[in-house]
Amino acid sequence: MFWVQLLFRHAYVQKILAMDSIIGGISKSVRHGQAVCLRSFFSQCANHSARKLVLGIETSCDDTGAAVLDDSGNILGEALHSQTEVHLKGGIVPPVAQQLHKENIEKIVKEALDTSGISPNELSAIATTVKPGLPLSLGVGLEYSLRLVKQYKKPFIPIHHMEAHALTIRLTNQVEFPFLVLLISGGHCILAVVQGVSDFLLLGQSLDIAPGDMLDKVARRLSLTKHPDCCSITGGKAIEYLAQKGNRPDYNLKHLMQRHVNCNFSFSGLQTNVTKLIMQKEMEEGLQEGQLLSSVADIAAAVQHAVALHIAIRTHRAILFCIKSGVLSPTNATLVVSGGVASNQYIRRALQSVTDATDFALLCPPPRLCTDNGVMIAWNGVERLHAGLGVLHNIESFRYEGKAPLGIDISAKVEESAIRIPQLDITF
Repeated sequence: MFWVQLLFRHAYVQKILAMDSIIGGISKSVRHGQAVCLRSFFSQCANHSARKLVLGIETSCDDTGAAVLDDSGNILGEALHSQTEVHLKGGIVPPVAQQLHKENIEKIVKEALDTSGISPNELSAIATTVKPGLPLSLGVGLEYSLRLVKQYKKPFIPIHHMEAHALTIRLTNQVEFPFLVLLISGGHCILAVVQGVSDFLLLGQSLDIAPGDMLDKVARRLSLTKHPDCCSITGGKAIEYLAQKGNRPDYNLKHLMQRHVNCNFSFSGLQTNVTKLIMQKEMEEGLQEGQLLSSVADIAAAVQHAVALHIAIRTHRAILFCIKSGVLSPTNATLVVSGGVASNQYIRRALQSVTDATDFALLCPPPRLCTDNGVMIAWNGVERLHAGLGVLHNIESFRYEGKAPLGIDISAKVEESAIRIPQLDITF
């Protein structure tokens, strides 16, 4: 019955993919109401009171999100407050993010509930991100959620942020376990096999910084907020935009971790090399730090290509390992890519080259569900409710975790396999 519901939901989700803009200022919020749910349809198929309803709350970083989903995956109500404009120039400041979460969480949760037409008393459970993330931000969401749980006497479902990103694809597409997932964002870079709702095999992860963080830092060093076309967009988006106009071959950045036959990532060395390149160009052009280089688009193109190539190579090795070890069947095998950086089209095309060469399907959630949001948290809660996993009725002394592993780490086995990958033409 669950997969029959997924088929209905797949058709429904296609109608909301156009509703794709969630980035706004500190006073903006996004809400989705009756136009994005099939409550009337499902009320004809099932008793309204029999539905399970989950409220999801997300505050792991700099977005305050909330959503209400039913157990068929219908988005009944959603709201989001973005802090993008506040952190644009200097990066995320944890105390500032915490304060903005405190100022907006009650309003955002109320918007999601009001839009859904669901009262707190009707909820079956409350799901909240509790790990990993910025501790100050996580604390705001957890504290507010536990107050609701105690006030309305509801079960509590603690959510691992990366698990939620990994499972979002099952809200929008009919994807069965197991599948390979690549989670790329401002805080993480992870390759894992998803065997079940809370059953992950970790193949590799970033050993230092995440790709999104690195791209943002490069954008700040290039002072892209002073570029007339990039003054109001995030660093990663600015790099992607300028890279389309740049000449990548002008700067041949070294490939990363070529001697390491594993699926781990490293981006700090690339950031150092790019910083040295920027300083060299500033000297050549007689500019001070903070002034725009004439070659800024070419540097952006070179950086983006280096990141895409590194991610593609490690992902290619992960695919070959999964096939060789029997973790995934080569028949109907799927690579899911999620997280904020998954919306970068150049990186997607690089990954498409890999999946084309290995006969894997490549699937990504719509862009608005790749970034942090309440929908993915509520959906993860629905999945856990279905599976009977981690639904808590006793929440005394519950704590958030700033750092938290995902699944069982088998990265050493990947390295022991010493898989060499064939050369792929990843140029566009």
